[in-house]
Amino acid sequence: QVQLVESGGGLVQAGGSLRLSCAASGSISSFNAMGWYRQAPGKQRELVAAITGGGNTNYADSVKGRFTISRDIPKNAVYLQMNSLKPEDTAIYYCNARRRDIMGSRDYWGQGTQVTVSS
Repeated sequence: QVQLVESGGGLVQAGGSLRLSCAASGSISSFNAMGWYRQAPGKQRELVAAITGGGNTNYADSVKGRFTISRDIPKNAVYLQMNSLKPEDTAIYYCNARRRDIMGSRDYWGQGTQVTVSS
């Protein structure tokens, strides 16, 4: 089984920083991409940042310049550094891993970690 475990969430004031971690039970090199999604109450889950197996990254427009996704392959970990946090960043953040094959794609999800930004 694939397990993804997030940590690092918490309560911060606007302008503060948090670093989220995602620990995978297996080699992250086995995934075509990994990323971070978030879901606020009453909102759809949205992609925040992603990193491909080749190291390419992409970000939601709302977090560009503030968030950075990175990985540590030997540690099977993915991180999300969040700076200049805003109240609208408040959400549950989920780690995602995607594996593609001929039959399609399969997604794996962590349990989520709460990020709350106060004004």
